[in-house]
Formats: sequence, structure tokens, C-alpha cells
Amino acid sequence: MYYTYLGVPQILGRIYQKAGDELYLVFRVLVGFLFALHGSQKLFGAFTDMGAVELGSLFWFAGVIELFGGAAIALGIFARLVASITTIEMLVAYFMVHFPDLVFPIERGGGEVPLLFIAAFLVILIYGSGKWGLERLITRREMF
Repeated sequence: MYYTYLGVPQILGRIYQKAGDELYLVFRVLVGFLFALHGSQKLFGAFTDMGAVELGSLFWFAGVIELFGGAAIALGIFARLVASITTIEMLVAYFMVHFPDLVFPIERGGGEVPLLFIAAFLVILIYGSGKWGLERLITRREMF
């Protein structure tokens, strides 16, 4: 590696070995929290001037998935199951709302967000709730 003579890879490797579980906890909680905020925008009109979406609409169902799915991911409850559902939801959102007339996802703003969430949910799908998830702390194992 390019920086081998400085010992950078070894230092980062040691940091990750010591704090990997805690770093993943921060990642999972941050992703879940931000996703839940998107759901609260849709369901309650929070943090936006657009107002709440119509009850029972497709956006309302997306808001429910985002609010409760984000909370479950942040808490570490059924993280793999929820990450698979939210990944599908973000794929649908991207192709229905953001993709149809864009060349690049950032072209008119907003298209990069579902793609970043998809990437984050794929990581969560692999690592699950992690060492510090509520599911593991309560049951001593991951259920899904």
C-alpha cells in the first residue's frame, strides 16, 4: 500500500479492531435515525413546509416503513429483516421518483439520498444488529 512506510494501515487496523463494534453502532444508529426523520417528514410534515402526505397513499406507506424501520434499525431490533425491507423500499423510491428523467442521481437533487440509504442498508443487511443491538442484548443472539 502507498502509505505503508508511515504505518497508517497498521494504525487504522488497530483502531478498527479495538473500536469496530462501537463504530458500527454509531453507523447503525445514525442511519436509522436519519431514515426515521424521513418518515416523520412524510407522516407528520415535520422539518418541512410541504405538510404531511395523504393518509393511505403510497407516500404514507413509505413514511410508515421509514419511521418504524429507521427506529428498528437505530435500536438494533430485527435489523437484517428491516434492512431488506427498507432496501426494497429505497429501490422502488429511486426508480419511481428519482430515476425516470435523470442522467445522474444528483442532477435535480435528492436522487443520491436513496442510493446512499441502499448502500447503508446493504451493510446493515450483512452485519445485522451488531454487538450493541437491543435484539442481541435481550436475546443473546440475532433472531433474523
